[in-house]
Parts: sequence; C-alpha cells; structure tokens
Amino acid sequence: MTIKDAQSTVDQWIYQYGVRYFDIKTNMIVLTEEVGELAKVIARQYGEQSVKEGDVLNLSEELADVLWVLLCIANQTGTDLTDALRQNIVKKTNRDNKRHLNNNKLQ
Repeated sequence: MTIKDAQSTVDQWIYQYGVRYFDIKTNMIVLTEEVGELAKVIARQYGEQSVKEGDVLNLSEELADVLWVLLCIANQTGTDLTDALRQNIVKKTNRDNKRHLNNNKLQ
C-alpha cells in the first residue's frame, strides 16, 4: 500500500463507517493521545519503566494508530503526504547531508 493508497483508504473508511472526520482540533488531540500511548509502549518495552499488571503492549498497533490520525489530518487539510515526504527528504538531504557524518557523537 502506498501513502496515497493509505490516505484514500482512510478517507473511504471515514465516510463509510465513521460518518465524518472529527474536526481538526479534535484530531490533533487524538493524535496527542495516540502518541502518548505509543510512548508508554516504548517506555515499558525499551525504556526503564516496568510493565504494569494488565498492560497490553502492542507497538505495531500504536504506530498504526498514530499513522491513522496523521492520515486523517492530512486528508482534512488537503495535504498530499507522498509529495510532502518527498519534499521533506530533499530538505533534510540539502540541510543535513554532512551534518550527521561530521557529528563525533554519532561515531
């Protein structure tokens, strides 16, 4: 599935099952909530926090939840994420093409 396909699939799902998109402010809050759930999984699986009784840690599910809301926000704002990602890669390449290679902290 391409990013464009994913945006289209989410859009179709929203109108078939979700009635409509949440407003953009609500989706921003939902994104923050989903990133928090992802952070909890990372902290407990890879960080120093211990797993609490009853915790269900599913990294792939939380990553997909974050992606879902990002796709919703992109659709709501008319953002072509494929194009945006391409432009972002060019920007980062132009800006950072030597920066990380010359970073002694990464050696």
